[in-house]
Amino acid sequence: MSDNELKALISLLDDEDMEVVEHVEQQIRRIGGQMIPLLETEWEGSFNPALQKRIEEIIHDLQYESVLERMRDWKNGGAMNLLEGLWIVATYQYPDLSLDKLKQDIEQLYYDVWIDIKPDMHPDEQIRAMNNAFFTKLKFAPNTKHFHSPSNSMINQVLETRRGNPITLCVLYMLIAQRLNLPVYGVNLPNLFVLTYKNDSGVQFYINVFNRGLVFTKKDIDQYIDQLNLKRLDTFYQPCTNVDIVRRVLRNLTLAFEKNGDSDRVREVERILDMVKDDGDGLPLSDYTQR
Repeated sequence: MSDNELKALISLLDDEDMEVVEHVEQQIRRIGGQMIPLLETEWEGSFNPALQKRIEEIIHDLQYESVLERMRDWKNGGAMNLLEGLWIVATYQYPDLSLDKLKQDIEQLYYDVWIDIKPDMHPDEQIRAMNNAFFTKLKFAPNTKHFHSPSNSMINQVLETRRGNPITLCVLYMLIAQRLNLPVYGVNLPNLFVLTYKNDSGVQFYINVFNRGLVFTKKDIDQYIDQLNLKRLDTFYQPCTNVDIVRRVLRNLTLAFEKNGDSDRVREVERILDMVKDDGDGLPLSDYTQR
């Protein structure tokens, strides 16, 4: 269909016959995301609140279907790029967000930090320097005042405000560290997401980014797991996957909307979560936990 034909189709959303309106809606939804710019133009030119609301609902649904499709494709494609996965999550609330802009923002953070990290530094020194750069120079910090805000799960908002929850702060710390060729990876602990420094020489320790980069050991994790009366699973000590990280971000987002009493968004995020569900018999215990 030409643009003129598509515009004519959209104009029928204002028809007095609801059967016509319903039929037109179905056609628009079948055509998909290419209708969004035309729908937005129609919304801007309308003075009918009922029509505007109908258009808003259609646009939201089309954008939401795009999020589901992108998340499914990301996971099925191997989930190689963590930043892309987090971008897809953020487009749920910020549909016009640019992945290229996020890449540029991360690259700028890398340039702000690289001068402080020397390849010949001892691992402990590298992390001390990384902590100083991340928390003092870049001014990232925990969002303790609004811990359960949905914005904490939106990487663009965390980049803008420099405030986030444990997992989003860990992700940004990790993305910068890996860009610096530091062997830093995510670890799925119950109730808390942390990082591990693990190199090929057998050096491994852990980093609590939410506590300003506090370094701790395997023994500390042993004690933590024992206090929770849980079995010491290997997943509590070793790097997790990009899918694990995105899944946990989505679970945090679900919890945030639950706290706000927004049941519609809870259901929508749960559907996005279905796109990255575990291929095994069930999710690991740590994946049911928040933060």
